[in-house]
Amino acid sequence: MQSQCPPPGAPPEQRNESAVETLDRNWMELLQELRVLQPGVQILAGFLLTLPFQSRFETLDGFQTTLYLANVARAALVSSADRIAKVALAGIGLLSVGTSALVSDAAAGRRAGLTAGAVLLTVLLILLVYVPSRLRRQATERK
Repeated sequence: MQSQCPPPGAPPEQRNESAVETLDRNWMELLQELRVLQPGVQILAGFLLTLPFQSRFETLDGFQTTLYLANVARAALVSSADRIAKVALAGIGLLSVGTSALVSDAAAGRRAGLTAGAVLLTVLLILLVYVPSRLRRQATERK
């Protein structure tokens, strides 16, 4: 006899998963939704960029033209979101390094502060720069 799968949206205890597994699943679902969203936004942005070359574009009134330009600006922001997210992540990393260095410096002295900052910076560089670039390089070598 097969066990039945719980319905979508069922509480974690019915899904037989821990709180951490639920968070992991939710995170992966969010990432998948973002992956699906990106091509749609790119198509929409491409469509918006072709509109001024249509003959009826000249018949738009002031409100429609303003709305069009606002949509083009938003589409450009969405397509730049990857770069913005990377810059924000770098800022968060540097904030973490600085905070770690400051707390360690105040609690245990300058050498401990510099060491803590350097260690955290090294860990972040490995996890956020080296590992992804190595995985990307391995993926391209397999193709």
